[in-house]
Amino acid sequence: MRAIQFDRLGGPEVIEVRDVPRPEVMPGTVLVRNRVIAVNFGDLFFLSGRYLVKPVFPDTPGMEAAGVIDAVAPDVQGLTPGMRVAYIGMGAFAEWTRIRPSRVIPLPDDMDLEQGAAFPIAVLTAWHLLHTCHQTAAGQVVLVHSAAGGVGIAAVQIAKAAGARVLGTVSSPEKVDLVLSLGAEHVIDYASDDFADEAMRLTDGRGVDLILDAVGKPTLEKGLRCLAPFGHLILYGSAGGAAEPIDPIRLFERSLKISGFVVPMVYAMKEIHRRGLAEVFGLAREGKLTVPVGGKFALAKAADALRFLQSRRSTGKLLLIP
Repeated sequence: MRAIQFDRLGGPEVIEVRDVPRPEVMPGTVLVRNRVIAVNFGDLFFLSGRYLVKPVFPDTPGMEAAGVIDAVAPDVQGLTPGMRVAYIGMGAFAEWTRIRPSRVIPLPDDMDLEQGAAFPIAVLTAWHLLHTCHQTAAGQVVLVHSAAGGVGIAAVQIAKAAGARVLGTVSSPEKVDLVLSLGAEHVIDYASDDFADEAMRLTDGRGVDLILDAVGKPTLEKGLRCLAPFGHLILYGSAGGAAEPIDPIRLFERSLKISGFVVPMVYAMKEIHRRGLAEVFGLAREGKLTVPVGGKFALAKAADALRFLQSRRSTGKLLLIP
């Protein structure tokens, strides 16, 4: 089979297409034939050795995909060959992936494979940020950084569906209309405007109740400045570099809270995981949640897709087609 592999740390330049043996199903696993593969910022961190999971060379990047189950180990229950599924797991940049059943998500009949591949990480991350880490409710003000990216697009829609007032930030004026169309009340171009000053202005000096931040270093300090009393900032990435340490005493003045989140934390919490899946699939069925596809690339062009993601010119989800 064809797979994307790399033998040293770096950026998109270290990956190449190789012919490798197709994995065999093993006890406690299923084999998925990938039809659509999603591209994430985490893939860039994995290539550079900055992700939570470290590569073991030669390794294959990729964290989520959708396709059809090809084979199931005899000890696996509830999954059968031919099922349409998505999954979250390492090694997705390949024609086939062997994966643990706990990482597999059966897809509803009314969801196509492109949305299936685009949903798992971005949409589940957004939902859990808003409804597991925080209890987002009508009337709250939510500031979503990188609102034209995969998680940001989902978060804008999910927060809007909860009745929140949504402010988004983007890196260029070309992304503003997309975020407005998804339900944001205001979109701030942080390249030309100070988002903290704008957030304070748009809330008449009160500040925002929740900030979803995957940027880190350039945004965390300013984010604290525009939180309302009892406000909450959730850090779930560091696309702009690791944030500087914060003195906890600074949180006392307005009773602020900072927390962190990564979506793999919910895998072992089966009830929370099931609730998140049911909610996001329900919102999709009601037409309240979709992930626009920002570009499609052949699997062999994975390096081009990663460079495009790295450029910050992309919107929506980038997909690879094996």
